Amino acid sequence: MKLAFSIVFLLSFTAALNAQTPAPAHETRTKLQPFSVVEATIPEMQTAMKQRRVTSRDLVTQYLLRIALYNRRLNAVITINPNALKEADALDRERAQGKVRGPLHGIPIALKDNMQTTNMPTTGGALAFDGLIPPYEATLTKNLRDAGAIIIAKTTMTELANWVAGGPTPMPGGYNGLIGYSMNPYDPRRDPRPDTFDGRPVLATAGSSSGVGTAANFWAANVGSETSGSILSPSNQTMLVGIKPTVGRISRHGIIPITADQDTAGPMARTVTDAAILFGALEGAAPDPNDPATRKCTPPPGHDYRKFLNRNGLKGARIGIPRAFYYDSVVAPGETAPREGLNPDQEKVMDEAIAALKQQGAVIIDPADIPSIVSPDPQNNLLKWNTCSGLENAKGKDDNCSVVFKYGMKRDFNKWLESLGAAAPVKSLTELRNFNLAHAKAGAIKYGQSQLDNADEMDLDADRARYEADRAKDVRLAGAEGIDAALKKYNLDALVFPGSSVASIAAKAGYPTIIVPFGTVPNAPAIPFPPGFVARPAPLGVSFTGTACSEPRLVELSYGFEQASKRRAPPPLFP
Repeated sequence: MKLAFSIVFLLSFTAALNAQTPAPAHETRTKLQPFSVVEATIPEMQTAMKQRRVTSRDLVTQYLLRIALYNRRLNAVITINPNALKEADALDRERAQGKVRGPLHGIPIALKDNMQTTNMPTTGGALAFDGLIPPYEATLTKNLRDAGAIIIAKTTMTELANWVAGGPTPMPGGYNGLIGYSMNPYDPRRDPRPDTFDGRPVLATAGSSSGVGTAANFWAANVGSETSGSILSPSNQTMLVGIKPTVGRISRHGIIPITADQDTAGPMARTVTDAAILFGALEGAAPDPNDPATRKCTPPPGHDYRKFLNRNGLKGARIGIPRAFYYDSVVAPGETAPREGLNPDQEKVMDEAIAALKQQGAVIIDPADIPSIVSPDPQNNLLKWNTCSGLENAKGKDDNCSVVFKYGMKRDFNKWLESLGAAAPVKSLTELRNFNLAHAKAGAIKYGQSQLDNADEMDLDADRARYEADRAKDVRLAGAEGIDAALKKYNLDALVFPGSSVASIAAKAGYPTIIVPFGTVPNAPAIPFPPGFVARPAPLGVSFTGTACSEPRLVELSYGFEQASKRRAPPPLFP
């Protein structure tokens, strides 16, 4: 069901909803104050349903009406579940019979459109997969349904998780060939600058996942996926809590891949509590035989992360501040120009965040620099070791970068296509590239496909030794000589980073991060906006990162920080 909402649709949709027969629980609802889904938490929804103030059908109806009202402006949705109301009625009947599956029972959740569902298409945002109904659903989809969640919709995403077009014309975040750009609810306007006036948002949505619909209250929470930043970055840009898990915590089976070395799904929500609830359901009741990595971490009893929602979680916690590169600019070995660091506005926000950590009893170790970031040896400095990307890193030009992404894409994408059997509209990465070339005028490759080209030129046999060496270097510099080295050297519970700046190093190591909304900074790009154009502020979150399988401790720390600060603000234009 493609979305092109209008006032006519909204009126007819509302009439259709009112005409349908409600669930039995509707008829016995207690007459209390009306319940609104706007900024409501999952526990608040559960309490309201328990008190019979609202039903799951009511929640779905309210969310669908908000989508009808606002989606044309935000473009947050690719597909709506046509059976959402029927599923809500069934779950309401279960509740009326005394069966409540858990904290997600009857709660509407959205999935990124690279996660397979058998009652809705799974497209990855690519024209080649328009209308694709996979022959099996993702493990996490089943886990959510078993937990009582209603998959209300599929969110928009950057096409194929943004591994389509790199340099010289990189695909901007939030774009795909099926529906175009999504807009950021904190400034839902197009970029007015001549060089970027192609429909992209003035305030980036960031990453290949989308937090737009959750921020605008189109559903209770959503599931994103990340290979390097695509949970953390959009969460940062839309004032959400995002949990990027240890790779393997959540099954990757049934998710369109980039590379299994770094791919993971994870929750995006408005509160740490909601994210923790969704996280436990995504993890599922048992390891997935289709994804052996799901045995890597020992889950908490009942896969229930709510027990770690500790208001005093920061008291006595040792928190490291990795100043070099992430806060203060540094000069990498063999270079003369400084890299990264914060601008004064970002510094002010992070100073406030560190002060809040101290006020809650955290022990701040500052600086707690990451050894591989400050190493004077170019061969052991992570800043000198990037992921091969774009035409500038095509085969023969990739000696000094990691081939893990492009090798993994060739290996895992073809394996995924094979799993679809007869349902696969193309049978290989090569066929996808040819399809895109044949359908360029239809918008298949508006920004080119240099990343797909780079991946397809890899030889899985001849290039295997190179891939394995690069993967080992990724893990060493990001993990053993990176995050782990800093945690061990300073005896830390976690490292705290500005915004989503930790994404790359944590992703290479496969380590978890939780980002929490905190402040805003001016949206002031290097190429300024035209005179008279006043950009609205950009959100800036705070990220807590630990070693593998440290999510329980990170939930404690992030919840304590959230409760002490409570800085999330809903987008004012979408009441």
